[in-house]
Amino acid sequence: MKTRTIAFAGNPNAGKTTLFNTITGSRQHVGNYPGITVERKEGSVDVGDVRLNIIDLPGCYSLTAYTQEELVARQVLVEERPDLVVNVVDATRLERHLYLTVQFLELGIPVILALNMMDDVRNKGMSIDIAALAKALDSDAVATVARGGEGKKELLEQIVATSASRSGDWQPLVISYGPDIDPVLEQMIDIIEKQQFLTARYPARWIAIKYLEGDEDLRRQGQCDAETSARLDQLVQRLHDHCLKTLNSFPEAIIADYRYGFIHSVLRDGVVTEREHDARLDMSDNLDKVLTHKVVGPLLLFALLYLMFQITFTLGDYPMQLMQVLFNWLADTASGIIPPGYMQSLVVSGIIDGVGGVLSFVPLIMLMFIMISFLEDSGYMARVAYMMDKVFRMFGLHGSSVMPFIISGGIAGGCAVPGVMAARTLRSPREKLATILTAPFMPCGAKIPVFLLLISAFFTEHRAFIMFAITLTAWVMALLVARLLRSTIIRGESTPFVMELPPYRWPTLQGIMIHTWERTWEYIRKAGTVILAISMLLWAAMTFPALPQAQQQHYQHRRAALQQQVAACSDDLCRATKADMLRSLEQDHNATALRYSAAGRLGIMLEPLSKLAGFGWRTNIALIGGVAAKEVIVSTLGTAYSLGEIDSEESSPLAERIQQDPEWNRASAVSAIIFILLYAPCFVTLVVMSREASWGWAMFALVFNSAIAFLLASIVYQIGSMV
Repeated sequence: MKTRTIAFAGNPNAGKTTLFNTITGSRQHVGNYPGITVERKEGSVDVGDVRLNIIDLPGCYSLTAYTQEELVARQVLVEERPDLVVNVVDATRLERHLYLTVQFLELGIPVILALNMMDDVRNKGMSIDIAALAKALDSDAVATVARGGEGKKELLEQIVATSASRSGDWQPLVISYGPDIDPVLEQMIDIIEKQQFLTARYPARWIAIKYLEGDEDLRRQGQCDAETSARLDQLVQRLHDHCLKTLNSFPEAIIADYRYGFIHSVLRDGVVTEREHDARLDMSDNLDKVLTHKVVGPLLLFALLYLMFQITFTLGDYPMQLMQVLFNWLADTASGIIPPGYMQSLVVSGIIDGVGGVLSFVPLIMLMFIMISFLEDSGYMARVAYMMDKVFRMFGLHGSSVMPFIISGGIAGGCAVPGVMAARTLRSPREKLATILTAPFMPCGAKIPVFLLLISAFFTEHRAFIMFAITLTAWVMALLVARLLRSTIIRGESTPFVMELPPYRWPTLQGIMIHTWERTWEYIRKAGTVILAISMLLWAAMTFPALPQAQQQHYQHRRAALQQQVAACSDDLCRATKADMLRSLEQDHNATALRYSAAGRLGIMLEPLSKLAGFGWRTNIALIGGVAAKEVIVSTLGTAYSLGEIDSEESSPLAERIQQDPEWNRASAVSAIIFILLYAPCFVTLVVMSREASWGWAMFALVFNSAIAFLLASIVYQIGSMV
């Protein structure tokens, strides 16, 4: 079977990933680009005797490497040299989206235009002469509607045909940039070709254009031939000075103007026609008048958040209870099969009670992911960023900081790792750093199980309200801390906010299910790998060293004596009393052993300080484990309360065990929620923060966030205890 490598590329919100999902379906996998923390999606589809291996490139507006996404897109095109680029464009915004198309053509790579959202084109009374557009660009073009699968078959057939005819044949587009730039451009091309300067990777003309645009990444690559690079820089500087004096402009601005001039020439002569607009606005404009209103918009956003949590708890209760019953049955079954001893303890307390405590929340997590995917695919998330811009600027942040916050869990259920990475879109280093340091405050998917556990134990009658309050607290704290940082150690001016609002669209069921499953599977996989490994390590720390032999024998003698007394009882009351004494002895034995273990000693050592915030020694163990991954807090509590059993029911839910522990109450539960919400980012997030900023700032977040969290938790607990 023949294989072809195809890259899907386009502007954000053009429907590129939706089209990718529609074509590849379940035959896709997600990873990171080597050495770069940017998500890489790949999938495949068979068309006749040809297998298409498709790469979904990060959304970008340009091939000039301003952001990590743009750099990654360019590297894939140049280093992996796919047979073809499918450039997915929003057909209702052709002029803007064709700017990226022109840059693909200037690079020379074969391109097919996927004119997406053609249903919106028709609804707006527009028409596009696809054949004329394809001829003007000397590239094939296909009409598509990614959400409904329209044009999918035609696009796949065109991909096969074009990749076969143009495979390996790169033909760079040549555009005139006017009498001021063209002569200098020719001089630069001559130098580049004579010196073979980077020409093994890029066309000579494209290299010259990127030098004129001030592409930093290409300049770094050019240092391999410092002399040639210096000659090119001299020409660029001379042209820069000339343009500034004579045109009051810069080469990169002039280049952009001429590109748009080329696009205008392509779209004229009836390629795009529109009917005259009447007094009516399209659906997106009408919705935005309400959903982005300065007063009504935020109120609707808050109502939507509350509704999401209400739906999650209402629909998720029964499946969550079934999951808990399943893991309780597994624990009882394992206890019956495996003889008492360390192996039984590892399997039941370390694995089933540990990992099971995390996995039992999968139904609730999945419901949240479904609703978040719906909001993302509908175009509403972009409106949230737009509405929050003015608020964020008051706190020294940027409107683009909203998306890192949302991705980190601002609408509960995200992850701080991609949230921190999403801060790359911020051009200001100071705003980017402030965003990176505060994004981990959001209630990510890893924290949600801990919150759900404590809510189930102490706030069952107000579950949706408490989750809503947790989310609002995260946003308020992130903004306040950002203001503090931007006023002290990260001072600097705010930068303007520019963002394209995509039209509202009705999400497809397939798209929502794919996005939901990707996130849910990541959660399950983490529970089955990272959380499992950490749970086993913490079980060992909570089991060893074992009690001294003398103490073990003391408990064995007392146990044997009580068992004899139970057997000697002549009535039910006596047997019940002695059985209770036996259970209390076992309970005391397990708790003493846990206290004697390495983890128990550490938890007890921290207890004099942690008591200020209402945390007992078991909680201390869980919070220390939570630095590795926040889900570990639940698994560690499950193991701790399983080893040092509080409840007489062997298989009682963890929430009940915590509720019956005298060290816990509502004040300590609220204190724990605040601390877990704000304290140290998980280890993986710290690693990503070190890559995006530095290890110094990552360690600052570890210490600074934990200090703020403990201070607030202590204040809340002390006030709550007095009340």
